[in-house]
Parts: sequence; structure tokens; C-alpha cells
Amino acid sequence: MPEPPDLDARVSALEVRIEEVAAEARTARHLAAAGDRDLADLGVKVDANRKAINALGVQTAARFDRLEGRVDRLETRVDAGFAAMDLGFAEVRGRLDQTAAGLAHIGDLLTTLIERDRR
Repeated sequence: MPEPPDLDARVSALEVRIEEVAAEARTARHLAAAGDRDLADLGVKVDANRKAINALGVQTAARFDRLEGRVDRLETRVDAGFAAMDLGFAEVRGRLDQTAAGLAHIGDLLTTLIERDRR
């Protein structure tokens, strides 16, 4: 069977194309490997960030726990201070009422004396 006249050209073209495909396959494998490394690096970074965020959460919770105790103590002191202030105001109010009653009594006495002198 005789060979078609363009067989050598077709075989040469196929060899060139096979070399191109092989080069593209090498490039694709290289890019895939680089992508895998990038993805692995990203996973490591995500894990590190997750650990850092969790550590910050624990640290912040501990700070809030300590702060909560201090706030509770401060609230107790403020409540006691207001109670003492309320007691003091009640005492001052009582004394002012006594003073007002005394002044009213003095006014009544003066009125009685003035009316007696007019008679």
C-alpha cells in the first residue's frame, strides 16, 4: 500500500503538537502544584489566625471577668454612698423642719407680743 503524499507532513505536525501538549501538561502540573502549595499556605495562615482569635477571646473574657468583679465592688460602694447620702439628706431635712417649726413658733410669739402691745 502506498503512503499518501502528505503523511510525512502530518506526522511532523502531530509530533510538534504532541511536544506542545506535553509542554502545556508540564506547565499545568507546575501551576497545580503551585496552587496546592498556596492552598496549604493559606490553610496554615487560617489556622494561625483562628488560634490568635481564640487566644484573644480567652484573654478578653478573663479581662471582662476581672472587670466585672471590680464593677460589682464599685456598684456596692456607690450604693452604700447613696444610702449614706440619703440618710444625711433625711437628717438635714428633719433639722430644717425643726428650724422652720421653731421660726414659725418665734413668729407666733412675736405676733402675740405685738398684738399685746397694741392693746
